[in-house]
Amino acid sequence: MPTVIPFSPEPFTDLRDPHARDAYRLALDGVAERLGRTWPLIIGGERVETGRTFDSVDPCAPSRVIGRVSMAGAAEVDRAFAAAEAGFAVWSSWPAAARARALWRLAAIMRRRKLEFCAWETVEAGKNYREADADVAEAIDFVEYYARGALELEPPRVTTPVPGEDNVTTLEPIGVGLVIPPWNFPLAILVGTAMGPVAAGNTIVLKPSRVTPVIAGVFLECIEEAGWPAGVVNLLTGTEEGMGDSLVDDVRTRFINFTGSVGVGLRILERAAKVHPGQRHIKKAFMELGGKDAMIVDETADLDVAVTAAVQGAFGYNGQKCSAMSRLILVDEIHDELVAAFVAAAERLTVGPAVDDFDVTALSSEKQYRSVLDYCALAHEEGRVVLGGGKAEGFAEGYYVAPTIVVDVDPKARLAQEEVFGPVVAVLRARDFDHALQIANDTNFGLTGGLVSRSRERLERARREFKVGNLYLNRKITGAIVGVQPFGGFKLSGSNSKAGGPDYLRLFVEARTVTERF
Repeated sequence: MPTVIPFSPEPFTDLRDPHARDAYRLALDGVAERLGRTWPLIIGGERVETGRTFDSVDPCAPSRVIGRVSMAGAAEVDRAFAAAEAGFAVWSSWPAAARARALWRLAAIMRRRKLEFCAWETVEAGKNYREADADVAEAIDFVEYYARGALELEPPRVTTPVPGEDNVTTLEPIGVGLVIPPWNFPLAILVGTAMGPVAAGNTIVLKPSRVTPVIAGVFLECIEEAGWPAGVVNLLTGTEEGMGDSLVDDVRTRFINFTGSVGVGLRILERAAKVHPGQRHIKKAFMELGGKDAMIVDETADLDVAVTAAVQGAFGYNGQKCSAMSRLILVDEIHDELVAAFVAAAERLTVGPAVDDFDVTALSSEKQYRSVLDYCALAHEEGRVVLGGGKAEGFAEGYYVAPTIVVDVDPKARLAQEEVFGPVVAVLRARDFDHALQIANDTNFGLTGGLVSRSRERLERARREFKVGNLYLNRKITGAIVGVQPFGGFKLSGSNSKAGGPDYLRLFVEARTVTERF
């Protein structure tokens, strides 16, 4: 067993330091020199160019091509699964300590390239400096944390001894899995959903979002530099229409780890449940599907704390987080005062390009931009818009939507029930705390939520009755840290797999018991 220091989250960069900001800008200059290159698939450790490409663009300036990305087809899908199966024969035979060392080597490389990763996130995902730095730190945390978790899986499980028999229960990797991460945390969630199964001894076919494929390519560069065996991680980029179903349906897929929309997730679950000819196993599927997250503020609250938490939770990364605060539930007594303060604080947010580190930047893609603008139009029908309500003006290009606050929204309205995934907040008025809690729970989702209150009784009631996977009291409702706040929700928010927690790796192994009687 290797000597292991206790896990400690990766520190964030102090971006108030002028030297740190200068280093960030230098990283942006370095990334600018690599823009426009062609990024290959990675199959069995080999770079594969198919001759078919699509462009990844800067959402703040869509005329700027970040990279031309190879597009996989049926032949590459088959080849990737074959490579993953061959890789599994090697990787699964490694002891946990060897796999952990491979992950620690990877984490060290990522740490050395931290600002480079941040710069890629800024230009491809439109993240400002703070959001990009947090995303990359979280990715490093996942690698470090799951490396340690792998060591804990290896010893036999403790069972009840029986005289005259030897009983041993061990945990073994499952096989080849499919990992489909989203675009909004293009490194953190990609790394977390990939490295959990891999740390447990599995191999994967990785299909990143077509919105942020270059960041995935940079991550595969780190795996290559770390000297991992061929076939452990196989990268397929392209359109969901071109290969999404075939990846899920393939009989070699043993498990699926997906983060994304409810519609796509439920389709995957349905397809994964079907047993195809030649398939000898039941596919496991783990889903994280988003939220319609609420923060309650009652009449006892520190309103300064509430306003800060609301602005950070609603408009961090332009509201493009599954944990974002898209519902602000205010008891009647402080409703008007809190709305005025919230609007005033949101008005101070700056809007502009991510490379210049504005508070609010462009949305991730034209598709997302059009969707959020549709909700802004709906806001004018379902409530009273007191801030924003449409595209941000003054930009020749880019997918900019103004921070938007809508009051007088009915709790049953679409704006209060559907996931917008943009900088749009529905403010809901509650008669009292009981009513506020009722409104908060009355949704199909159950990912994150929060309460700002000085009442010990209400804080304790929220602990018991606010039905979300991650509940935050007297702080913002975003920003879960690996190893500190295991993340995953209830209801249609997903399968509550609790990423970054002590039980996560257990999802990707099978228990085997061997009994010998003497």
